[in-house]
Amino acid sequence: MLTALSIRDIVLIEKLDIALDKGLTVLTGETGAGKSILLDSLGLALGARGDSSLVRTGAERGVVTAAFALPRDHLAFAILKDQGIDAEGELVIRRIQNADGPSRAAINDQPVSLNLLRQIAVALAEIHGQHADRALVDVGAHRRLLDAFGGLDAEVTEVSALWARAAAAEAALNEHRSLMERAEAERDYLEHATEELRALNPIEGEEALLAEARQMMMSSEQYADALGDAEEALAGDGTSVARLNAALRKLERRRETAGGRLDHVCSALDRVLAEITEAERAIAEAQRSFVFDPKDLEKSEERLFALRAAARKFKCTVDTLAQVRERFDAELQAISDGGGRLKKLEQEWKIAREAYDMAAEKLSNKRRKIAKSLDKAVMAELPPLKLERARFETHIETDAGKPGASGIDRIEFMVAANPGTPLAPLMKVASGGELARFMLALKVILASKGSAPTLIFDEIDTGVGGAVADAIGGRLSRLAENLQVLAVTHSPQVAARASQHMLISKMEEVASKRMVTRVQPLSSGSRREEVARMLSGAQVTEAARAQADELLQGKG
Repeated sequence: MLTALSIRDIVLIEKLDIALDKGLTVLTGETGAGKSILLDSLGLALGARGDSSLVRTGAERGVVTAAFALPRDHLAFAILKDQGIDAEGELVIRRIQNADGPSRAAINDQPVSLNLLRQIAVALAEIHGQHADRALVDVGAHRRLLDAFGGLDAEVTEVSALWARAAAAEAALNEHRSLMERAEAERDYLEHATEELRALNPIEGEEALLAEARQMMMSSEQYADALGDAEEALAGDGTSVARLNAALRKLERRRETAGGRLDHVCSALDRVLAEITEAERAIAEAQRSFVFDPKDLEKSEERLFALRAAARKFKCTVDTLAQVRERFDAELQAISDGGGRLKKLEQEWKIAREAYDMAAEKLSNKRRKIAKSLDKAVMAELPPLKLERARFETHIETDAGKPGASGIDRIEFMVAANPGTPLAPLMKVASGGELARFMLALKVILASKGSAPTLIFDEIDTGVGGAVADAIGGRLSRLAENLQVLAVTHSPQVAARASQHMLISKMEEVASKRMVTRVQPLSSGSRREEVARMLSGAQVTEAARAQADELLQGKG
């Protein structure tokens, strides 16, 4: 749920911090006090389009921060995890609107795109009210709501999986058909190219090895000269192995009588002789490794040039020649296997599509039955909301020729606000108030099945009073038993139902001589006075206070 809302420098709000609780919270106040600013600020935090005009005059930027406490398994955390953003327990959204135009958003202090913010926001809160852009009227959502109402999640998941399987099979089939068409058109070329590459037999990584060997053979004479110099130096008069051996034997004969004074010399000469012997062996081995047959160099060059010529011919690199050969082999196989692969893919696609069609039709039939139950439930909610002459119907348009991951149905909620008028899409009802009440009826029926945890209703009681306002308040109160509900209202009957009451007011600051909006949580006494004001107007009478007491005692 929404636990806190912080607003800085948005229109008339310089600084505002609100703590919110579960249940039903109402926001009341005089017309023009700033209730719409509060909702615009919340909408900004939930991904609404930014506008520099929202920034308070004289400020560089406006900032809205909304904190949500959510269960561990909430969808928002899964979405964030997919984006590499860690979040758990509390989710804090911050939206910064600059006075010079651009805005930016962050979740738990990590920058996010507006698209991601909106995706998250849908799972956090819904705003319903007088304006279409605030209502949950997305036709795409109607199908999800109907499925949630009917408990069809398992069936929808199955259809979606079957659709993915059929789509993959169709893609493989189409790819193979295209391959066959290309191969048939280029059969002669493929046969010649495949034969050429088969004879060449290119190996990945071969170019680097050949180039290295070629360079080595071309430089072998230089290496041999250097090794010859080293050999000559070891065999020269100054370091003759024979002379060193003779000296060592002569010293060793006198070693025992020298009292240890010759031990170190003898050991050193012995090591020198061993190292010289090892060096001579290494030089000889290296000299042998640099002996090349000129024909080897010629063969390496011919192989390297042949590979590079083939790469130029087939417009690829030498290292990818082997892959080109495999592709040509596959294309030839496609037209030389008698259509066996094609028949197999056609059969796989047919089986997958038949399974999808069967599951989609079964799901469609269930939706039609469930739609009747939903229509009946919503119709039962309409009379108390002063929509007793209205009609509600879930329209399902089934077209097997337009399949998709969610099935073959296009679902839209249709309404008629007055007798004699045809059913029309929910978005086209006569007034914003009627739209809001239709949405309230829907939310009462669907609240426990796929609703966001926080619902905000903006003046859905406009133009009604008495029993209708009381019915709206009762339904908001019912919703608040399982969800957090915020309601901007002018109705005392609705306000009396609240578990938390906040007063929005506009006043002039003496020092700056500018108007600012304030939000004040009301105590029980202050709440009585506010409900009385809503009942009587500017002049609060004792009769109004008595009526407020009656409302609060009966509903609060």
